[in-house]
Amino acid sequence: MQDWLEKSAADLGRGIAEGSIDPVALTRTYLDAIEAHPFRDRIYARVTADRAMAEAEAASERAKSGHRLSPLDGIPISWKDLFDTAGVATEAGSALLKDRVPERDAPVLRNATANGLVCLGKTHMSELAFSGLGLNPVTATPPCVNDHDAVSGGSSSGAATSVAFGLAACGIGSDTGGSVRIPSAWNDLVGLKTTPGRITLQGVVPLCEKFDTVGPLCRTVEDAALMLAMLEGGKAADLRGATLQGKRLAVLQTAVLEPCREEPLRAFDDAVAKLAEAGAEIVKIDAPEVAQAMDLAAILFTTEAYGTWREVIEANPGLMFDRILDRFRGGAHHLGSDYVAAWQELEGYRNRWYARVAGFDAVLCPSSPNLPPKLDRLMGEDDYYVTENLLTLNNTRVGNLMGNCGVTLPTGVPSCGILLNGLPFQEERLLRVAAAAEAVLRAD
Repeated sequence: MQDWLEKSAADLGRGIAEGSIDPVALTRTYLDAIEAHPFRDRIYARVTADRAMAEAEAASERAKSGHRLSPLDGIPISWKDLFDTAGVATEAGSALLKDRVPERDAPVLRNATANGLVCLGKTHMSELAFSGLGLNPVTATPPCVNDHDAVSGGSSSGAATSVAFGLAACGIGSDTGGSVRIPSAWNDLVGLKTTPGRITLQGVVPLCEKFDTVGPLCRTVEDAALMLAMLEGGKAADLRGATLQGKRLAVLQTAVLEPCREEPLRAFDDAVAKLAEAGAEIVKIDAPEVAQAMDLAAILFTTEAYGTWREVIEANPGLMFDRILDRFRGGAHHLGSDYVAAWQELEGYRNRWYARVAGFDAVLCPSSPNLPPKLDRLMGEDDYYVTENLLTLNNTRVGNLMGNCGVTLPTGVPSCGILLNGLPFQEERLLRVAAAAEAVLRAD
């Protein structure tokens, strides 16, 4: 049964459907693996074993009677610790929210439960989701699967590592500036950033609600497509027959390639070459509006984040990791008029971007310009923390600023991903392109 821990959620679901996997045995296997794992307490903030077993038993009965609720009925997954769970603490990685216990599940969790998914527990994260590194000395810092001395990426750090270390079939996270895609890339997973507004944020602890999105971190594009349907109560994208033949893929040149270090850039170039060999038309594009939009990031993200959390933070600032506190307080000095003007500018840049990329099936760039930094150095050097955090978020935040959906795929080089950006609310179309790309990149 240990090989179940390495399977995709979709494959596990097929095993349940054909009767070769029992949801109770599957859930018990995951719970035992979590309990025995040396990084258990660095990945999971809380394990909901009683809930998981009760949900697994119900899924087992449905499977036996032929009344499964969905293709993923009975599959155990983890939840980032900013999704409300009834009667279970939801603290968003912060001592400011210690012992915060919601009365009801977030709607996305209710949707997942209604489709038969099993809740294993809550995973660690960057404090209040405001870092791309995943470093959190207040609660815990999950290690990268490829380098246990390095951080795993944030802010959905535990969501990614729960899957990468075989402690969940899928992790559910959130993405405001890269928080699904960065840890997915650094831990060799598939991560889906959804379009703002596609999945409800009700019952999700906010960071910047204008940019916050919900999405899965998983092993395959098929899993991502299925999980999107589970989270919103819809129908999964049909990935059958997905091909790169005739697809037009843009390679973004502006602002995302120059900052890249050697290994991520080489992995990206090699991946793009493989996609071209598989029949995709590759076109290099410049987009000045991307650089212009990125100049607005500081005022847009920090102003909303600080406005959301100011009263809570300033009541007990000493409870926070000082570097996260400094980042929030960076939003205290912007005028409201400047914030409104910045949003008006961004809308103009978005319109130019949509017009520029409308003729492409996806826009490509490296998922992250850097590799996972060492935890000890991040803790010991303030300047290094700041520069690495900003660099880590550089490429992914393009999609957040432009309001896109996006998928990161493993390239086959450890901790190096390739990011596919799609137009708003075009997740199904993007997932088909991603499925075709995944097949090419996994072929080696």
